[in-house]
Amino acid sequence: MAALATSQLATSGAVPGLTDRSAPSMFRRGGFQGPRPRNPADAALSMRTSARATPKQTRRTQQRGSRRCSSLVVRATAGMNIVFVGAEMAPWSKTGGLGDVLGGLPPAMAANGHRVMVISPRYDQYKDAWDTGVVAEIKMGDEYERVRFFHCYKRGVDRVFVDHPSFLEKVWGKTKEKIYGPNTGTDYQDNQLRFSLLCQAALEAPRILNLDNNPYYSGPYGEDVLFVCNDWHTGPLACYLKSNYQSNGIYKTAKVAFCIHNISYQGRFSFDDYALLNLPERFKSSYDFIDGYDKPVEGRKINWMKAGILESDRVLTVSPYYAEELISGEARGCELDNIMRLTGITGIVNGMDVSEWDPSKDKYIAVNYDATTAVEGKALNKEALQAEVGLPVDSEVPLVAFIGRLEEQKGPDVMVAAIKEVMEEVEDVQILLLGTGKKKFERMLKSAEEKFPEKVRAVVKFNAPLAHLIMAGADVLAVTSRFEPCGLIQLQGMRYGTCNVVEPSDVKNVATTLKRAIKVVGTPTYQEMVKNCMTQDLSWKGPAKNWEDVLLDLGVAGSEPGIIGEEIAPLALENVAAP
Repeated sequence: MAALATSQLATSGAVPGLTDRSAPSMFRRGGFQGPRPRNPADAALSMRTSARATPKQTRRTQQRGSRRCSSLVVRATAGMNIVFVGAEMAPWSKTGGLGDVLGGLPPAMAANGHRVMVISPRYDQYKDAWDTGVVAEIKMGDEYERVRFFHCYKRGVDRVFVDHPSFLEKVWGKTKEKIYGPNTGTDYQDNQLRFSLLCQAALEAPRILNLDNNPYYSGPYGEDVLFVCNDWHTGPLACYLKSNYQSNGIYKTAKVAFCIHNISYQGRFSFDDYALLNLPERFKSSYDFIDGYDKPVEGRKINWMKAGILESDRVLTVSPYYAEELISGEARGCELDNIMRLTGITGIVNGMDVSEWDPSKDKYIAVNYDATTAVEGKALNKEALQAEVGLPVDSEVPLVAFIGRLEEQKGPDVMVAAIKEVMEEVEDVQILLLGTGKKKFERMLKSAEEKFPEKVRAVVKFNAPLAHLIMAGADVLAVTSRFEPCGLIQLQGMRYGTCNVVEPSDVKNVATTLKRAIKVVGTPTYQEMVKNCMTQDLSWKGPAKNWEDVLLDLGVAGSEPGIIGEEIAPLALENVAAP
C-alpha cells in the first residue's frame, strides 16, 4: 500500500480556475511569518482583521432580530471549546469519509454540551452561509492574503467557511472531486498555499468571530480551545499554533488532536518547499521525509502528515483496528508506521449520521420503512431501483451493489473480476455498480455492463440520491477494499438492512462469499440478519463520548465533562444544510 502514499501531491502543471495568480507568486520566500497585527497587543502575530458589516448585512441582521454580541463571553458551566478543522465538511463538501465525519461528529459533541465549531474552505457560494464581515489578512512570505469568514449555525454547531479565491474560483457548482484537483489523481499546483491558509485562518477564527446563535454560549470562543485537525491538509496547524501564538503568550493551554482518516494521502512535497510555509527551522525535522518515489521530486521531501503527527498533542484514527494496522509495518502505515509507534495512536470507531441516513424518513427512496417493515419495504425499493437503472423488475432476484470511489483502495478491479466468476455459476442475480474516479476503473465498470447487459448496470458518476436508493433496494453490499480505515459505507448499509460482504482484494474469496450470500437472500436467516443490522446503534452518540474522554485528557484550561444529551432536532428547517 505504500505506493498509494504518493497520491495528492503537488503537480507542476498550470492551475485552472485562477485569474492572474500562481503558486510561486503567492508563496514568497523570506519575510516575517504569521498574521498581520490587529492591535498593539497582537503585534507579534502580524494579523489584521476588520469586522465592518455592509448595509445589506446590517438590514439582514435587523430583519432577523439578531444582535451583534459584545466582547463578553457567555458560557455554560459544562463542556469544552472544540474546533474541528478539515478540508471537507458534509454536506457542503465531501469526497469521502472525512466529510462525513466532520458533518456528523460535531453535532454529537454539541449535543453533549460542548461548544463546537467546524472550519472548512468555502468552495462554493453556499446559500445558507452568511458573510460575517470579518476579514483577516494572513502573511504568506512577503505578501498578505485576505480571507473572509462565512458562518451558519446548524444542528448546534457553528459552521465556519474560509473564503479565498484559491478555494472558490476552483470549484463552481457541485464540488464533486474538484476539491483537491481538476481531475481525479491530479492536484492543484497551489494546494500548499490553500491549506496553509486554511490552517492559519482556523487559528484566528476562535479569537475574532463573535458568534451568538447558540442559546448557551456567545461571543468569541477565546483561547482555551481544543483544535481537532483532520488529515494532511491540517498538518501544519500545530506548528503555526506553537510558533505564531504560544511563543507570544496566546493560546497558552490550547491543544491539538490530529486525526488520520486515510494514511495513503500524506501531503508530500519538495523539500525546498518548506521555506514557503514560513515556519521556523526548528520544525523542519518534523517535516523531513525520504521515500523511494520520484513524485513530486526524487529524494528528500517534506511530509505534512508526518508533521501533524509529531507536533500534535494526541494522534487518533477512525477505528481501533485501523490504529493497529497503521503501526503494523511499512505497507499498512505507508512509511509512517515508525513515527506512530513513537507517538502512539488511539482508534475510535466512527459513527454515522443517522439523520441523513434514515430509511424511515429518507426522501430519496421510494418507500420508507423501519426494522418492523423492512422485508416489504426493501422489496418495493428494489423494484423502484431496478426500474430506475433499467434492470428487469423482479423483487425476487437477489441484487448485489457496489458503491465507492473508483481508485485502487476501494478495489473496483477486484469487484469486476469477481462478477465474471459469479455469473458463471449463479443464474438469478443482478449487480449494480456506482462510483466515479479514475477513468481506467470507470471503463472497467462499463465493460462489465456491456458483457452482462441484462444483469449488470454501471453508473459512473456522482449520484447521492441513487446511493440512498441503492442502500434501500439492494440485498447485499459488496465491500472489496484493499484496506478500509473505518468503513462508513458498511454502517450505512446496515442502517438500511443491506447485509455486507467484506472480502478485501482477493477475487476468488470475493466471488465465493458473494455466491454464499446470494443463496441466503430471501430466507428466514437473511430476514433475521436484516433485522439485526437495523437494530444496531450506529449513531455518533457512543463515539462522541469516547472522543470527549480523549480530549478531556489533554487538559485545556476550563474543559469539563459534558452531559448526556440528544442531538438538536436534525430535521428542523433551520438545521437543514443547503449547499
